[in-house]
Parts: sequence; C-alpha cells; structure tokens
Amino acid sequence: MTMILKETNHTAEFLLSEGDESIAREQVTVAAGGALLSGTVLGIVTATGEYAPYNHTATDGTEIAVAVLYTQLGESAQPRQAVIIARLSEVIRERLTGVDAAAEADLKTRYIIVR
Repeated sequence: MTMILKETNHTAEFLLSEGDESIAREQVTVAAGGALLSGTVLGIVTATGEYAPYNHTATDGTEIAVAVLYTQLGESAQPRQAVIIARLSEVIRERLTGVDAAAEADLKTRYIIVR
C-alpha cells in the first residue's frame, strides 16, 4: 500500500518579502486554542486584545484580518506568545490558512499584500 504524506507549511513559507530589519514582525499574545499553522490569518479579539484565527462571520473582532502567524503554534489551554507579520510584506495566497477576499482587503490596509 502506498502512503502519501502531506507536509504542512514551514516557518514563514508563505512570506514572499518583508521590510528591512524585520520591521514587519511583532511579538504578540495568541488566544488559547488549537494548533495553528504558519501562515494562519489572524484577527484580534476585542475583549482581550489577544490574536486568534480570522473568522469573517465572527462579531468579536476576529472578523477583521490584521496579521499572519509567522510560525506554527501547538495546541494550548493558555494564551501563548508568537511572532506575526503585521505590516510591510508580500505573502503568497496559496500558503495562507483562512484567507478570503475580505481578509485580503483587510490585510492590504495594513500593507500586507496578498499575491
């Protein structure tokens, strides 16, 4: 029997370019929850200020895409520290998780251009 394995994104594999000296990156707190892949589009939970996966149908702040997760995160019952791409970058659409047309428009206002 042939087994086919699918590899997930490696750290920053979604990143086409970013501003000099890592100006595009920020260290933030991501809400507790399931594992997240590098390239996950994120919003901010208004009540806590924590980042969480973008959800266009939400009403808690995560309906606005604001950043992209730089490296994968494991599942955690506690909020966790992470690096995000927050500005001045070009990213590859096919390597993003959770992106849609509205997220692309939101990210563009933060100078994260989806190619």
